[in-house]
Amino acid sequence: MNFDPPLAEGRLLRRYKRFLADVELPGGEQVTIHCPNTGSMKACLAEGSPCWFSVSDNPKRKYSRTWEIATTPTGDLAGVNTGRANALVEEAIVNGTIAELQGYERVRREVPYGAERSRIDLLLEGAAGNCYVEVKNVTLCEDEGQGLFPDSVSSRGTKHLRELAAMVAEGHRAVLLFCAQHTGIRRVSAAAEIDPLYAQTLAEVAAQGVEVYAYQASIAPDAIALRTPLPVII
Repeated sequence: MNFDPPLAEGRLLRRYKRFLADVELPGGEQVTIHCPNTGSMKACLAEGSPCWFSVSDNPKRKYSRTWEIATTPTGDLAGVNTGRANALVEEAIVNGTIAELQGYERVRREVPYGAERSRIDLLLEGAAGNCYVEVKNVTLCEDEGQGLFPDSVSSRGTKHLRELAAMVAEGHRAVLLFCAQHTGIRRVSAAAEIDPLYAQTLAEVAAQGVEVYAYQASIAPDAIALRTPLPVII
């Protein structure tokens, strides 16, 4: 995913009200930008650190700038725009990076499915059948590169796991793919201390046949792309 033009740089002052952040521009001007991340962003925030944002020319937007990349307290980079994750995974499927998800003829986004009225992030379709792919953006990184999801309790995430297991029961492939937008992550697991129900449900659905993969993104102001498979610990 290329940014054209490359992202603009500022200095993070603070994040507040979940969807807002104040940033100082290189010339000293302070602006408010949109924060497209509903999570806690635990371990992603370092006030005074460099951050990068995109700029929209849409006159209807209240905040023209959108936060895209944060510098973490450990000096790593994290892609904080959760809305980018699905596109990153789709791009990595199409260009062959995600070897486990090759051989399908069509990719569709946000397709309604399941008894709990969910929308699957990506539906892969081909002669061999359908593959339901749920994407989760991972930016929480703890000691020694341990990536964790979720960063706050996620009943919605647990519901998605149940829906994936239901697809397996119906004879389809179902995949949970962790999109690790953090340059320090070396492996991924469920954040059992934050959301024990999610961790328990993940273990249960994996035993029922839901496939679980993780890929790490390379992150820079001009491009973000999934590159490297990571181990998943269940």
